[in-house]
Amino acid sequence: MNWFFKNNLNFYSRSSLIKYYSGLDISLKETFISIVDEKGKIVKEEVVASESSAIAEFLLSQSREYESIGIESGQLSISMCKELRSFRLPVICVDARHMAAALSARINKNDKNDARGIAQMMRAGLYKEVLVKSDESCQVKVALGSRRQLMYCREQIMGTIRGLLKIYGIKLGKKSKIVIFSLKVQEAIKDLDKVSKDSIEALVCSLEIIEESIKKLDKILSEKGKKDEDCKLLTTVPGVGIIVAMTYKATIDNPHRFEISDTVGAYMGLTPRQYASGEVNRHGSISKMGPVECRNMLYEAAHTILTVSKKKFKLKSWGCKKEGCKESSSCISKKTSCNYA
Repeated sequence: MNWFFKNNLNFYSRSSLIKYYSGLDISLKETFISIVDEKGKIVKEEVVASESSAIAEFLLSQSREYESIGIESGQLSISMCKELRSFRLPVICVDARHMAAALSARINKNDKNDARGIAQMMRAGLYKEVLVKSDESCQVKVALGSRRQLMYCREQIMGTIRGLLKIYGIKLGKKSKIVIFSLKVQEAIKDLDKVSKDSIEALVCSLEIIEESIKKLDKILSEKGKKDEDCKLLTTVPGVGIIVAMTYKATIDNPHRFEISDTVGAYMGLTPRQYASGEVNRHGSISKMGPVECRNMLYEAAHTILTVSKKKFKLKSWGCKKEGCKESSSCISKKTSCNYA
């Protein structure tokens, strides 16, 4: 009898030491969950609603000790990771581009195979972890994204008004501020028919509302930037304003995740591509990988340093030594991002 209980106790002790890994393939409505053990054997699979509570309930109901749980980076990954971690689950956000390259080897592409592939990659350790942005960084990102969309809509509406007025042979001339632009339009449409006049006025009205919204967001970002010491430091660089500084700060979020500052340039996509195989070693243009908006902002700031700023300083002199304005702007963008990481 004692022998029987002793063997069973050893069995349960060994089973509790087994490491388990899970992969989550998240979509808007449903999430496919795959759990594998340390040998790669599938233990359990299930489809649940794409809610953190439902996913956590299923994972915890299995009564297993998870070594790691993988979620691909995406729009839902930030909130999902934070909520699942609140249930004390070892969730890791992995690079979707890196994971997609690994999963592309599979013949059939579906949610089940993706979840299985993520779980196996977590088990093998063949993944690239992505930082889950802080709440403060998300707030700034929402404000910047809203401002960017409003500015795009403003340019689209102004272009539409110019195009519609050309039907009547009316040319508004060069770009100007919204107030002056609205006065020009009102003056130009006063002799038009009622339908055309009312249509253009509706566009002008929406343009003025958008302009007010942009000013409101600019005020919010400006007040937030003035209270931030890092943004104050960044704005000391010629060509870098509050918007550029806030975009950079929100993108980097935690500078301590970079071991050396040189890697920030590669993260921003400002380092040249390289193809080396055997005797071939080619260096191309910048990779343009990573955060597009921040890279564009840095490039614009660098262009301002070269063309608008009249001050002479080391960064500008160093950039002027490069061949061509495009190469100079890219180099200054990289230098700025690396120095202030």
